[in-house]
Amino acid sequence: MGDMRSLVKMLMVVLFLGWIFIWIMISTDLYKSKWTPKLAKNLNTTYFGPLGTNLVLLTVPMMFIAVLSCVYLHTQKKPTQPQREWKLKGRMGRVIMVMNPLGIVTATELIFSLLFVALLIWALSSHLYLSYHVHLHNHDNAKIWQAKFRAFGLRMGYVGHYCWAFLFFPVTRASTILPLVGLTSESSIKYHIWLGHVSNFLFLVHTVVFLIYWAMTNQLMETFAWNPTYVSNLAGTIAMVIGIAMWVTSLPSYRRKKFELFFYTHQLYGLYIIFYVMHVGDSWFCMILPNIFLFFIDRYLRFLQSTKRSRLVSAKILPSDNLELTFAKTSGVHYTPTSILFLHVPSISKLQWHPFTITSSSNLEKDTLSVVIRRQGSWTQKLYTHLSSSIDSLEVSTEGPYGPNSFDVSRHDSLILVGGGSGVTPFISVIRELIFQSQNPSAKLPNVLLVCAFKHYHDLAFLDLIFPSDISVSDISKLNLRIEAYITREDKKPETTDDHRLLQTKWFKPQPLDCPISPVLGPNNFLWLGVVILSSFFMFLLLIGIVTRYYVYPVDHNTGKIYNFSYRALWDMFLGSVCIFISSSIVFLWRKKQNKEGDKESKKQVQSVEFQTPTSSPGSWFHGHERELESVPYQSIVQATSLLQSTSAPNLI
Repeated sequence: MGDMRSLVKMLMVVLFLGWIFIWIMISTDLYKSKWTPKLAKNLNTTYFGPLGTNLVLLTVPMMFIAVLSCVYLHTQKKPTQPQREWKLKGRMGRVIMVMNPLGIVTATELIFSLLFVALLIWALSSHLYLSYHVHLHNHDNAKIWQAKFRAFGLRMGYVGHYCWAFLFFPVTRASTILPLVGLTSESSIKYHIWLGHVSNFLFLVHTVVFLIYWAMTNQLMETFAWNPTYVSNLAGTIAMVIGIAMWVTSLPSYRRKKFELFFYTHQLYGLYIIFYVMHVGDSWFCMILPNIFLFFIDRYLRFLQSTKRSRLVSAKILPSDNLELTFAKTSGVHYTPTSILFLHVPSISKLQWHPFTITSSSNLEKDTLSVVIRRQGSWTQKLYTHLSSSIDSLEVSTEGPYGPNSFDVSRHDSLILVGGGSGVTPFISVIRELIFQSQNPSAKLPNVLLVCAFKHYHDLAFLDLIFPSDISVSDISKLNLRIEAYITREDKKPETTDDHRLLQTKWFKPQPLDCPISPVLGPNNFLWLGVVILSSFFMFLLLIGIVTRYYVYPVDHNTGKIYNFSYRALWDMFLGSVCIFISSSIVFLWRKKQNKEGDKESKKQVQSVEFQTPTSSPGSWFHGHERELESVPYQSIVQATSLLQSTSAPNLI
């Protein structure tokens, strides 16, 4: 098994290096004048037409890597016994910079970012050299400086196209590419933001330059031209208008203060892609196809998962007005600590999905999954209001869970966890996983120090979630946990605690359409995801070959006409969507049938589970109130916690 993994890994590295090499060479005179004619002669067949070269050199390698990565991740050791080890690879290297607007940047991230910028500079300089010194296009008989000005704008658009080759990889939640470099979609979302800013800036320059050029040459109406045999300027104009709207509303000032505006505007990405592809054509579409194809496979699989209503078991309303929701899940759902789950509540919003941190452990709590929600913003405020009312059921859909592929703390002697407010919730899942590992007599556990800062005393209720309600003292006897809690906004402890501030637990009636959360294709089923990717892409190649050979090719060669430039691109997008729909639907339904018995068993198990409900607020540990100690673990938390007052948050790194 180890030899096979090494072989697969080496093959993926060779393919990736070859793919990057093509991107480096594609802007050179050597590639344009010598390689392209030979490649076109052998690869631009009657079955694939002008897209053959880019399809073989830039699409097939990355799709092959995506399939191989499914095999590689599937063969990775996934022990679920108490001696389980998790490897933490969520961060690539040591942090060297923390600053806006880049956020937290590691040395490895900085190096790769600089290499990518170098690639963009190389591509722009190479393209401009070809335009200025080898062949300057001047079909409009403009002045030489005007033709060079136009060439500059054209090449800026070319370089922006490079960004689109990577743009959708970071937002593919069940990606098989990101885990290969120790990333998750959540941790790499900033790369999508960076690429979006760079590409939109380059496209904006491209657009402005052409508008100025057309104005100088009295061709301003070219902005709205739709050439049936060449580039559609109108499609590019529409794409740019949509892109600017998405770009502006994604800026921090809008995204944070007007999230709904950002969210709904960003749903225009589908139209953006359609008009962008119609503008650049099918051959250039194949250059960026892999990340778009994989993204839409992931997006459709997430849609299929989200069509099911998830079984909401209970909701805890904390004294700090935060929530913990507990869902039923099948025993086959495995996830690592610090994972997230996306929630959708149709009664609040028909479109919005929001990610929340999972606090449970898939090994310790085999039939339930819990998330913590902080009441902040309109969506969470409405959810809190719903759950605080007298409802006995709530329709909720879920996506995920998503998280790091592996997570290892067993090699450390000590573990220091630092968080503020709801930022401590990812560490709850880490501590619960350590509780699970402690059940193994031979397990060596690290010493754990949890440093947390809260604004108010009632926020200490978060600590009540560290241990599951049904845990026993024997389960935590080996856990060496120490907690330092800082209060930053209140100078002294409140003398009393109002009854309405006590922790409340609300139970929900199961509904006929409710189902436990089941494994999503990807993190729990890499081989099946590989089947979807391979079958849908093979089907795409087959259908594109048939359509090109028996529909497009006869028009180009038998009628003396040229098949519509935009229609070629529409064919590619349409057939790709059809293939993803067919392949993903078949595999999803097949897996759903296999999981059906497990779902029934999980429903029975969850309905028969009885939980203990605390009868007083966890904040009362520190307020001087007596607590009904029906479970000793809560007493252990009190003994393990040092409560400190501070006028500002502790300066900890």
